[in-house]
Amino acid sequence: MKIFTSACAVAAVLAGLTGAAVAQDDTIKIGVLHSLSGTMAISETTLKDTVLMMVEQQNAKGGILGKKIEAVVVDPASDWPLFAEKARELISVNGVDAIFGCWTSVSRKSVLPVIEELNGLMFYPVQYEGEESSKNVIYTGAAPNQQAIPAVDYMAEELGVEKWALLGTDYVYPRTTNNILDAYLKGKGVAEGDIFVNYTPFGHSDWSKIVADVVALGADGKKVGVVSTINGDANIGFYKELAAAGVSADDIPVMAFSVGEEELAGLDTANLVGHLAAWNYFETADTPENKAFIEEWKKFTKDDKRVTNDPMEATMIGFNAWVAAVEKAGSTETDAVLDAIVGVEVPNLTGGTAKVLPNHHLTKPVLIGEIREDGQFDIVSQTEEVAGDAWTDFLPESAKLDADWPGKKCGMWNTETNACVQVQSNY
Repeated sequence: MKIFTSACAVAAVLAGLTGAAVAQDDTIKIGVLHSLSGTMAISETTLKDTVLMMVEQQNAKGGILGKKIEAVVVDPASDWPLFAEKARELISVNGVDAIFGCWTSVSRKSVLPVIEELNGLMFYPVQYEGEESSKNVIYTGAAPNQQAIPAVDYMAEELGVEKWALLGTDYVYPRTTNNILDAYLKGKGVAEGDIFVNYTPFGHSDWSKIVADVVALGADGKKVGVVSTINGDANIGFYKELAAAGVSADDIPVMAFSVGEEELAGLDTANLVGHLAAWNYFETADTPENKAFIEEWKKFTKDDKRVTNDPMEATMIGFNAWVAAVEKAGSTETDAVLDAIVGVEVPNLTGGTAKVLPNHHLTKPVLIGEIREDGQFDIVSQTEEVAGDAWTDFLPESAKLDADWPGKKCGMWNTETNACVQVQSNY
């Protein structure tokens, strides 16, 4: 009797497993790897919602390859090592075919060895410091030549900035970006003494001395500008201290790389009006594509006050590029999708086209926006699409590197030795 019962149990389990396999065959799974709790939740929750909206819309069109898409959402909780654990779980346990996720560079770098080991595929939707090109990542946010360099050029040419305060939060993105900007400015003839660099921890609140140092930089009458890679709520104290010191956007303009509509929503913007931000998208972009996207977003969230922002557009572009590549390849298998995705073009929200390049970066326009009292941006400058550069031309060791996945199967091709460098530098 026990043997019979055991046999029945085994048969039931096998039947259950077969049923589960059939159910899994009916869907294509993707992973959503964004913090839904902790310090980064305020920014990343919106990207989780964006992926879910894109999935809903694609499923309404019939899904992909005749199957519905299922989003598997996990919460790495703003804990950088947990990002790696959750990525492994998504690929090895949940069997996802692609991951849409990460915000900070430290979370991305935590995930990188996991997805490379397991040959997963991730779409990374946030501006970053560059100096990286992985076979297993499609970088849909801006590289420095698509944000930082054009922003500095705008400040010098349009605002007459001659002295520079490079202020950032103390982690990899601000430090690497500022290393590139420091080299770029010096290459343009800016003296070392005309560049002030400072880093502060996440959540920094006492800005009085730093603002005083920035003001003092202009004691000789030269125009001072701030390039800000300050992240999170530290921005509130920084702008308040500028205002308290009697410094307006006309006196010392601030160009921010990490302040967008989401960060401004619900804040008192009185101290921010007139300051600037550089992105590849603003909600105020006046195009039919953007108007439709905003309408769909408000309908999906059932909240007319929810704003859109640059990383949302980058998420949308990444999702649509993945869909196009899967349909082109006729498969969701990583290598097949990667072979198909280079050269894929999808519409952006500013009236142009995003093209996936051999270095796994995109073509993107560069927009400069001026902060308005309502927390939105007046677009004061917009370029044509710029090709993302994985390795900057302004650091000697990077200038000789190229990334070409379909041609050379390499993210760090040394153009001097004509060989692939195996270990990437994190600077």
